[in-house]
Amino acid sequence: MAVGSKLIGIGTGIVVRKISEKGLARIWQRTKHTDPPADPASPGTPWPEALSYAVASGAAIGVARLVATKGAATAKMKLTGRVPEGMEGPKPTPSSRLTGKK
Repeated sequence: MAVGSKLIGIGTGIVVRKISEKGLARIWQRTKHTDPPADPASPGTPWPEALSYAVASGAAIGVARLVATKGAATAKMKLTGRVPEGMEGPKPTPSSRLTGKK
């Protein structure tokens, strides 16, 4: 993997994590009417709150990572015309199978 791709991946990951953390905090405040736990692992955080925050943050980070990875791969394909290393290319559509185009 090229150094430029690695740097873009790291930068995108940092930005996406910050955005997902802020989004999660906003959603938590709107639904729970409290601030999210500062440290869910702390003995002072009740188990139901710690577990619900862990589930919500895991889902938020997972979705954000997917969006960033898929977006970066799509951008690279548009710029270079090649599928990023370690990824499958787009699946052929039924119409492309008939015409022989990809």
